[in-house]
This record gives sequence, structure tokens and C-alpha cells, in this order.
Amino acid sequence: MSYLGLCGRGFWCVMQRTDLRNIAIIAHVDHGKTTLVDAMLKQSRIFRENQQVAERVMDSNAIERERGITIMAKNTAVEYNGVRINIVDTPGHADFGGEVERVLNMVDGVLLLVDAVEGPMPQTKFVLRKALEQGHRAIVVVNKVDRPSARPNYAVNETFDLFIDLGATEEQAEFPIVYASGMAGTAGHDPHAMQDSLIPLFETILQYVPAPDVDANGPPQLLVTATMYDDYKGKIIIGRLNSGTIRKGQAVAHIPAGKDPKPAKVVQVFTHYGMDRVEVEEITAGDIVAMTGINDAGIGDTIADKDNPVALPPIKVEEPTVQMTFGVNTSPFSGREGKLVTSRKIRERLYGETERDVALKVEDTDNADTFRVSGRGELHLAILIENMRREGYEFQVSKAEVIYKEIDGARHEPYELVEIEVDSDYQGSVVELMGLRRGTMRDMSVSDSGSVQFVYHVPTRGLLGFRQQLLTATRGTGIMNSLFAGYQPYAGDVQTRQFGSLIAWEQGVTSSYGLSSAQERGQLFVGSGVDVYEGMIIGQHIRDEDLEVNACKKKQLTNMRSSGADDALRLDVPRNMSLDDCIEYLADDELLEVTPLHFRLRKRILNTDERRRDRKWAKNR
Repeated sequence: MSYLGLCGRGFWCVMQRTDLRNIAIIAHVDHGKTTLVDAMLKQSRIFRENQQVAERVMDSNAIERERGITIMAKNTAVEYNGVRINIVDTPGHADFGGEVERVLNMVDGVLLLVDAVEGPMPQTKFVLRKALEQGHRAIVVVNKVDRPSARPNYAVNETFDLFIDLGATEEQAEFPIVYASGMAGTAGHDPHAMQDSLIPLFETILQYVPAPDVDANGPPQLLVTATMYDDYKGKIIIGRLNSGTIRKGQAVAHIPAGKDPKPAKVVQVFTHYGMDRVEVEEITAGDIVAMTGINDAGIGDTIADKDNPVALPPIKVEEPTVQMTFGVNTSPFSGREGKLVTSRKIRERLYGETERDVALKVEDTDNADTFRVSGRGELHLAILIENMRREGYEFQVSKAEVIYKEIDGARHEPYELVEIEVDSDYQGSVVELMGLRRGTMRDMSVSDSGSVQFVYHVPTRGLLGFRQQLLTATRGTGIMNSLFAGYQPYAGDVQTRQFGSLIAWEQGVTSSYGLSSAQERGQLFVGSGVDVYEGMIIGQHIRDEDLEVNACKKKQLTNMRSSGADDALRLDVPRNMSLDDCIEYLADDELLEVTPLHFRLRKRILNTDERRRDRKWAKNR
């Protein structure tokens, strides 16, 4: 273990641990962070020569692989020239910005990936601002330079302008540049003279990322940055050891955020190497460590010396902007498919999620069976819903709503900066849709390929349910990225959904005969032979009001009407509603029933007569 530093009078002092580097990889979504980490792991000889390794090996979660995005920040480590490089792979989507904020305190520098074609995007601005606020220096990696339409000079110039706009110091603005192709595993300091390996990137990391300052003889002090659960080891806490040494079986003090310290004991100590956690006897300051034995520790807690417990500043992240209610399933089909259906189980699961996700907030409501869950966006909450569903939970959720604030006596709401790219044929549709949602155009440009890029400042309310409308209006070609832009005065009413719902009249099994009449009134979400109940939404109406339909109606058979005549009926293929589609579709008076097997849209009030009376009362009021 190598150290550099000055000591005097026989005392140990703060030194640099030269055999270690701690970095985080940050970027906008789909700019190639996880693919680049794959290449770094392979070229560091982490894997055996004959070992089968999946693409995007860091995306170990099933949902991450299905969606092709990183959701949770993860740790790995490689070795180069005797130096261990701890790498934290972070999400690129704005909804998971809390994952980026909580890990930046573990590292001493960042790799900022920028796509050589797109340049800096909205999330690039967010993650870079957080890194600069922490005082980190960044190495700019211009990725995907092997693409035919790559514009590396454009990407570098735009990135430099972004550094200046974010108030970077003179030292931070003098960033080193590495050109790379994560897919090909190549890098270089000139986009036209690339090496066949990532050696230029490794060398730049060792040269420009500072070695961690450590006090190996000081009292142990660690801020819990992440937690996970293992079926055999129990809760595992992860963080960077700021000072001292932690050994297996050592007695320590556990200091919950804002509370008094209490005694605890470390059972096992792990370090990271490649994709594995390797058990060791002790860890020295500067390293990123995983520990077991402190089962009640949460993110933001401090693990300190038992004789001199001093707490570290807790982790602070930006507040949630969107909320939904989660509650016990009250539909006629409740309990058919889920194993975990009670309010107690749902409450335990939601509050347990807040221990891992610092950007999530859960609150009880006046109703013991309903809980208010707040997050960074619809996708943030959708991932939680999908995880719970796969674990066997059955519940219902409401429409996503923005969180308002009272500022200087006036009502304020969250706004977002949205970048939309569409073909020129559809630019009129985008302008019309954004106008209906109170969007203000900030910029408009035409790219070399002929596509049009818009920048809008729009209330977050206007983006709820907007993505599906954009894809429909642009025939699936529209691309949208957004970034939280702060709170501003309430913008007034926003038109979000233009159509009503087709609602099942009675409980039963849908028939081709009944659906053939219903599909003339709109687009169906279900096919023939599906169990439905009164008040369940089976399609979208072509008008702006709801319509009850008898989807279970059967033809009366007589000597003049044969069952074979139904063979002539041809139903359109029903629209397959994903979880994201269902969440976007919901109106204020609708709920989404979530089970391990199905998503069912429904009205809050299932009985048709009660629903009509409620609608009439609301209109008269």
C-alpha cells in the first residue's frame, strides 16, 4: 500500500493513497456508460479467457436489461499498473438523479461521457452540475466516435460551453479529453488516431483523478451511501471509508442521521473486484467498502469509532416533484393473483424502499389502506410498481400528480426543460401539443439530417401522459428528454387527455359479439374471452366523455341465428397497454389495478349508477 504525504513530530498525518483511484461515470441516458464499463472490465482481465459475459454486465437487474437503462448505481473495480480503480456506474435518466447525487461523495473524480453525435443533453447538465458542486474534476470522454455521423469537435465545444455556464472553476474547465468507442473498446487523444485498447483512458485516469487523501491511523468514519440485502448475509451497507481502518469483528458506533449513536459490530468486511465482493480481514481509509452486521443502518447514517463517535454530514438530494397513491386492491378480482395483498405488507415494502432510494418519499394518509408515494417522475414510480408486482404484490395506484409548493404566499409548481427532436413533417404537431400544455418555446434548430429540435419550458403537469401523445403524433419517431428546472408560479389549467374511456357495463367474460359493437366507439384494450368487471376500462372512447358498453353481450341463438355466424365478426387487434402506458392514460377519477399477472384500468367508483350520480353532482357544483 503506497502513501505520499508529510508528517511531523512523530504523528501520523493525512496522506495520499497512491495505489487507489475512486471515480464515477456520469452521462445522459444511452450515451454508453455501461458499455464502456464492460470494455474496461474485459481489458483489465477481470474475466477468464473462456468466460461467457453478457453485454452491459453491470445492468444486473432484470428490469434494467429489459428496458436497456441503468436504474441503480453499482460498484465495481479494475486494476491497471498496480493501481486499483473503483468505478461507480450511475443511471443516466433524470428520474434516477438521486442515485447520482448519493454516490458522488464516494469518489474523487468523474468520467463525463458525451455522445459524439448528440453532444451534451439535458441530463448531462444535471449530473455535471452536481459533480462540480462537489468540487470534482472531470475527464471528458467523447464516446461513440466510430459512428458515421460523429461530430467530436462539436461535442467538445458544446461541453466546454456547458462547463462555463455551470460556473466551473478555471481548474475544472481545463478538463482532459479522451475519445473512445465503448462498443469497440478503443480510445485515444485524437479521434483520427485511436489505439486498439483503452490504455489512453486508463493513463488519463491515473494522471488526472487525484488519489484519495487518507488518515489511516485516525478513528474509523464511514457514511453509508448504499444498502442491499443478501439472503445469507443479511443487510449489506456500502460506503467510502474516510479515515481509519475497519476490521472483521470490530466494535463500532452506529449513528443514525440526526440521532444519538448506539453500539454495533462489523461481522464481515468486503472490497470490490470486478463483479465480485471479496471478503477481507480489514479495509484501510480511502477504499469503498461493503460490510455486514449492522442490519438497522440506512443511507445517510454514519459508522464511526466506538470511543469517539463523530457523525458525517447526511446525504442531501433534491425533493420529489411527482406523487401517486398506493393502496389495497378494492376491485372484485382482488386476491386472485397476488400473494402479498394486505395494507401491512404494502406499507412495509414501501417504507423499506426508502432505505435504499433516498429520492423516494412515503407518507401515511387518513385512510389506513392508502399511502402517498413521491418520486422524481413517472418512470421513477413505475419502476417501483414493476418491482413490487414481480415480487408478488397486488395493489392499486392513482394518477400521477405534481407536488405544489407555497412560495411567498403564491402557489408554485415544478417546471421542466424539455428537448424534443422530430422529423420536419411533424413539427407543427409538436408546437400544437406543447401549446395545449402551457409550454413556452425557448429554442428551435434544424440539424444536418433535417430533423427539428425544440427546447420548451413547460410545467411538469403538462408532461404527465405526454410521451404517448408525442409518439402517436410523430408515428413513433419523436424523441424527448427532460430536466427539472425548478418551481415557478402556477401556469393555469392544462389539457392533458383528450378522450374518454370505454367502460364495462357488467361483470363477465368478453365476447366477440359484444366487443364488435364496442370497437366502433373507440380503440379496445382487451380481446375476446377476457374476465372483466363493472367499472373496468376496456378501451378508449373516440369522444371526450366516458361510455359504458356491454362487452359481455352474447347473440341470442334461434333457428334463424346460428352460432357460426359469429365467425364473420372480425375484431381489431387490441392495444397492448404496458405499465408506462397505463400510468400515462389514467385520469383523475381512475385507478390502475396492479397484480403479478395483469394491469387493469378501472374507475374509482365501479357502480355505473353511483358514478353517474357523482358526475352529475360534480357538474352541478
